Amino acid sequence: MRYDVEKLGEFFAEHPADISLDDIDMARIPRHVSCIMDGNGRWATARGLGRGEGHKAGIVALQDVITACVRLGVDVLSAYAFSTENWNRPQTEVNLLMHLFAKTFVDELPLLKRENVRVEFLGDISALPKKTREVFEYGLEQTSGHTGMTLALAVNYGARAELARAARLLAQEVAAGRLSPDDIDESAIADHLYTADLPDPELVIRTSGEMRLSNYLLWQVAYAEFYLTDTYWPDFDRWGLLHAIAAFQGRDRRFGGLSAR
Repeated sequence: MRYDVEKLGEFFAEHPADISLDDIDMARIPRHVSCIMDGNGRWATARGLGRGEGHKAGIVALQDVITACVRLGVDVLSAYAFSTENWNRPQTEVNLLMHLFAKTFVDELPLLKRENVRVEFLGDISALPKKTREVFEYGLEQTSGHTGMTLALAVNYGARAELARAARLLAQEVAAGRLSPDDIDESAIADHLYTADLPDPELVIRTSGEMRLSNYLLWQVAYAEFYLTDTYWPDFDRWGLLHAIAAFQGRDRRFGGLSAR
């Protein structure tokens, strides 16, 4: 875990009454925090705005959470940005999201470089519009040598599709004689997922009051702790993250065994 004590204190200095950095054990920060960013549209509708304004506000929230995770020394922050099912939304909304993805990624590259953040994508980005795909590929290249936090963005991602892809890849290796069926175990499957080089999430945060995974990281979150909040994603910020981490640190993580407490 890597963090700058001075920057950490500055970023979390002006805290609300109900949470502060003093409530967090810096020795027990989760290595991988994953966010299901839900409620952008409802946030906008509640304010009489178009759904697009909700997505724009959601990007601002993500920026705050990214910086907060860097300051706290989180190793991996993953975020569910666009699912395989989201293609079923109105075309105007899909087009806006793709435009926002590209624009935001370009705008945020200086921050990612300054903070030494490495970017990965979970999902099939080859199916994205050409301009968005090219921006993403440029960002991957520009941050590939960074050694700080990994930001893993799930775009055109579905967990069932990911598992089917892993099965196909393993079947191809068996057919080519490079792998025996008897060698297909949990590790072999994990090695063929988009997250092969990442630790599994320890903390999953879902906003907007929903209580489902929505086809997200079904394999990887087998032993993750879940934090659910009624807050819409655009209103989730560094303090919401601290609340989630404080709740995580209060859990008794037994992994199927007996409590050590």
